[in-house]
Amino acid sequence: MADRAGDPAAEGGRAHTGRNEGIDDGEGTDGSEDVEQAVAAELRLLDPGVRTSPDLAAQLLHPDFSEVGRSGRRWGRASILAALPTMAGSTGQDRVRVDGMSGRSLAPGVVHLTYATEAAGVRARRSSLWVRDEGGAWRVLYHQGTPTRPHG
Repeated sequence: MADRAGDPAAEGGRAHTGRNEGIDDGEGTDGSEDVEQAVAAELRLLDPGVRTSPDLAAQLLHPDFSEVGRSGRRWGRASILAALPTMAGSTGQDRVRVDGMSGRSLAPGVVHLTYATEAAGVRARRSSLWVRDEGGAWRVLYHQGTPTRPHG
């Protein structure tokens, strides 16, 4: 959930256009209710209003959350919550485009999502592992961003 010389804005460039044009409703998504709920949670986490609110973002992060960002930097829950308001996609001016989001239910209450992002010509493939907690809320346990070439 950073490559400009350690700039967290590049590391966690996870945001979306506000439209769901990048959602893959066909091949690659199993269409289960769990997948639909995890996709909805991922999109909430990409919303600038959530990204700029540590309290709202914290509701979507698992207590054991970890991330390996585009640059290879490891993030923990506390560090990502502190940096998230300054990351790409946290304002209406630096939206990140999301393409091809798809998901698979790995087990009851466990969903793996994949998608690509692009912002200012910088592209990454992203992978998130979501788990449903005891209260029924979906929380991201792990996220990874891998740099790619434009349109790659």
